[in-house]
Amino acid sequence: MSRRAISISDADGTALIVVLLSMMLLSALGMALSIATSTETKIAAGYVWSAQTFYGAETGLGRAVQELATMTDWTDVLGGGLTSTFIDGAPGMRTLPDGTQLDLNQATDLVNCGHPSCSSAEMSVRTADRPWGPNNPIWRLYAHGPLATFGSHGAIDSRVYVVVWVSDDPLENDGRPALDGDDTSGPNPGRGLVQVRAHAYGPAGSMRAIEATLRRAAARVRVISWREMR
Repeated sequence: MSRRAISISDADGTALIVVLLSMMLLSALGMALSIATSTETKIAAGYVWSAQTFYGAETGLGRAVQELATMTDWTDVLGGGLTSTFIDGAPGMRTLPDGTQLDLNQATDLVNCGHPSCSSAEMSVRTADRPWGPNNPIWRLYAHGPLATFGSHGAIDSRVYVVVWVSDDPLENDGRPALDGDDTSGPNPGRGLVQVRAHAYGPAGSMRAIEATLRRAAARVRVISWREMR
């Protein structure tokens, strides 16, 4: 009788161990599946927002090009006296779609000198990135606002925020980056050239940036170079 009880007890213990191991295995499989699903979701969302921010940067750039093409003189834009009709108020702090803050003034300084605050001396200092000294371009805030209000054909369904800057071209030799090509003292290879840079910000820290150079020739304005900033 006692031997039979011991045998049954051993069998029950073995079964319990098997059940526990099975439960642990199923739990591990469930966790792995959950992690894989979550990762795939994040990857898919990241791809979607990357595409949307790229589209946003293209849209902002295209809108700026359309407006600049209608102007007979770009000096007012380069001097900061003229901005786009597509702005969402005075420069300052903005809340991005993911809840983070973007200071438009600091963002402007970042594209100019790489720091959140630029001095006038830093604007004209020669560096590896800005080797033109007094002819260093000074980026001026031109357009900014939600992509949803940026389109020329009605509202766009998007949570992307777009910022556009315009600057003089570094080929200028007049030492006056707020003026489009002073050629009173001789030929100026940068006359009739401006640069446009567009940044688009989306959720989860997604951001894409595009830069283009425009040339005015006679009554036409052309995009002569275009690149995505990395």
